[in-house]
Amino acid sequence: MDVVHARCCGLDVHKRSVVACVLLSDPSGPPHREIRTFGTYTNELLGLADWLAEQGVTHIALESTGVYWKAVWNLMEDRFALLLVNPRHIKAVPGRKTDVLDAEWLAELLRYGLLKASFVPDRAQRELRELTRYRTSLTNERSAAVNRLQKTLEGANIKLASVASDVMGLSSRQMLAAVVHGTPTDASALADLAHGKLRDKLPQLEQALSGRVGPHQRFLLAEQLAHIDSLDASIERLDAEIAERLRPFDELIDRLDAIPGIGRVIAEVLLAEISTDLTRFPTANHLASWAGMCPGHNESAGKKRSGKTRKGSPWLRAALVQAAHAASHSKQSYLAAQYRRLTARRGTKKAAVAVGHSILVIFYHLLTHDCPYVDLGPTYFDQRDPRAAQRRLVHRLEALGYNVQLTPLAEAPAA
Repeated sequence: MDVVHARCCGLDVHKRSVVACVLLSDPSGPPHREIRTFGTYTNELLGLADWLAEQGVTHIALESTGVYWKAVWNLMEDRFALLLVNPRHIKAVPGRKTDVLDAEWLAELLRYGLLKASFVPDRAQRELRELTRYRTSLTNERSAAVNRLQKTLEGANIKLASVASDVMGLSSRQMLAAVVHGTPTDASALADLAHGKLRDKLPQLEQALSGRVGPHQRFLLAEQLAHIDSLDASIERLDAEIAERLRPFDELIDRLDAIPGIGRVIAEVLLAEISTDLTRFPTANHLASWAGMCPGHNESAGKKRSGKTRKGSPWLRAALVQAAHAASHSKQSYLAAQYRRLTARRGTKKAAVAVGHSILVIFYHLLTHDCPYVDLGPTYFDQRDPRAAQRRLVHRLEALGYNVQLTPLAEAPAA
């Protein structure tokens, strides 16, 4: 087997230690091998980098172990050619696994060019990813906090969520503030704080607000509302920071916003997780495979087993599935028609993944061809195969007891 990298190193990274195995090719015999262990503090990692530079190492391979690889990557990406490797692709033989053996195995595979590097974006995009992912975490935390608030209201016999569509809306917030402060205490006075269309439901509001709020529940409601306000302020600051970093791509975000189910937040997540440079993906299918948004291959002895999707980026997948559910509620759109068509046969979850795959393919073509989004329309599937649509509809009418005879519109007699 030919040697691809003559001076390479394998790193087995842990929380408190890094085991390094250096392999230096020797034309007269086996490669020179040296193994050392370093700590993970910044000065110790810099010492590791200096030692590798003294050895003349050019390429380094390390596993994507949790978040611990990031500290090594940040300090060495400017000095060496780094390869981040999926641990599932290089599993060692069970019973023969130690930190030293792992580092040696990584170095051996790297030496012969047998490692497939995972995609690691540049520093600017990694920073953008951290911002969007933290915003997603705070948004999920806010949803959990609102659910806890509703549980407290239910415990106080206040059924505000049964009448108001948004418990955190303007009218609901004023009512909740009045409940926390205990003024007014009359249900009719609380209901009179409603604004807009909610005033059409004043009788229902009075019944919903006729509760029994104890002192501990007022305290809980005040703390929960303060927590939600704090989360809202943090999310707003993150929105501003992300928007500033993506300002050069405002025109692209506006084009992505035209896709049903895609808003500015989802568009920002897609750009942060995938980036605008799609040259590493020859086709849209390659992008879908990398994202884990396409069926997997599992075949043995001529039998096809489960085709479940593989694990891709959970952040990207969650954003695409969220966009798919939003697109399913849009009217007169191709994506909504696709969702309804697949839901009847495959269920809502698989339909959402399939529509998310379509959104990802649309994203790919919009960026690679620099074109606006053009919707195919809700009747695309019927127009693609009109005879199948005819057979399906005729069969449904015949099942209801009707004798159906179709006459083309152009041949129908004039009225």
